[in-house]
Amino acid sequence: MRPSLCGQSRAGKVTSASGSRRVRGPPSLGRIAVVVDQGSGFTKAGFAGEHQPRLVLKSSSLVPSWDRPVLPGAPGCELAGGVARAHPIKHGVVVDWEALEGLWERLLVGGLQVYPEQWPVLVSDSPSAPPSNRERVAELLFEALAVPACHMASTALLALCSTGTFSGLAVEAGAGVCHATPIYAGHSWHKATFRLDVAGTTLSRYLRDLLVAACPNLLQQSLPRKAITQLKKHCCYVSLDFEGDLHNPARHHPASFCLRNGCSVCLSSERFRCPEPIFQPGLLGQAEPGLPTLAFQALQRVPAPLRRRLADTVVLAGGSTLFPGFTERLEMELEAQCLRHGYGALKPHLVAKPGRGTAVWTGGSMVASLRSFQCHWMTRTMYQECGSRLVHEVFN
Repeated sequence: MRPSLCGQSRAGKVTSASGSRRVRGPPSLGRIAVVVDQGSGFTKAGFAGEHQPRLVLKSSSLVPSWDRPVLPGAPGCELAGGVARAHPIKHGVVVDWEALEGLWERLLVGGLQVYPEQWPVLVSDSPSAPPSNRERVAELLFEALAVPACHMASTALLALCSTGTFSGLAVEAGAGVCHATPIYAGHSWHKATFRLDVAGTTLSRYLRDLLVAACPNLLQQSLPRKAITQLKKHCCYVSLDFEGDLHNPARHHPASFCLRNGCSVCLSSERFRCPEPIFQPGLLGQAEPGLPTLAFQALQRVPAPLRRRLADTVVLAGGSTLFPGFTERLEMELEAQCLRHGYGALKPHLVAKPGRGTAVWTGGSMVASLRSFQCHWMTRTMYQECGSRLVHEVFN
């Protein structure tokens, strides 16, 4: 039974920093915590101990431009007809704290229908986010939402936890960012963490450009983002021999997809060209290496005695790892990198669970439900006594 805001007879009121008001209700109904995985594209929320998140919401939201003055080109916002689309998180990092508070209000109060002031909250944190962001998240949770306790954990660690381990190499590819993060005994190597800003949202834009280049008439038709996303999910795959497939039309596998407006879109080489920038960012004019190279560099940076152990557990996480062929291509290129650079003894073993699109949330749900974890919360009393800087000690 889900906690409800309705039918409570005893009530007080609490005000958030944004001025909205909520009703204070009775204690929570025996649940342990709320778990939130906040991402650039989507944010997932639910209850600790459950197998799937209750909610998956777009992280962005539309707000009236007169309500929140926004300059054209301001980080995280786009103006369109008197409305600003606020993107609180870009490339895994919070850029708009007011929009993030609104997102949390939508998730907890409107979506999960809980009283935030009575529920501990575990929230994911990007491996490449600046440490100061954790302080701001603590301030938002304790000051604006009045939660009784919180915990912040790296998305990489939670991805590993979803497979039942605390040591390995987490390779994440989501909507806004990719990461390769080595973790041993629950501790991340920040100096060995690598980031790539080519991810799902970039691939969607690239697919649209490819389709328009192949069929200029599509410019006159409506190609909404949702349609592009559906095309990407249902039709695209990762090639195991990109150059060979690209130059041999006989190895293209055309597919048609019918849009909601009745128009049909035919994809040919676009099917495997779309996800290729994750492996070759140079296709988009970017100089940084692809994800397999970053994963190898992460292994290379850790102490030699630990490399083999971490290479034995390379955990994939994030929606952009779900392309058919993604796991095989990553494993093939990672092995090739090891051989090329004299690490032939490393035999990377990839762990690619079917539910890896929500692996970070699942890991958080598992961890927060453990009895042994309950001493790791940062409580409201601790926050009031020591301030937000305590996050660096509690969650280090």
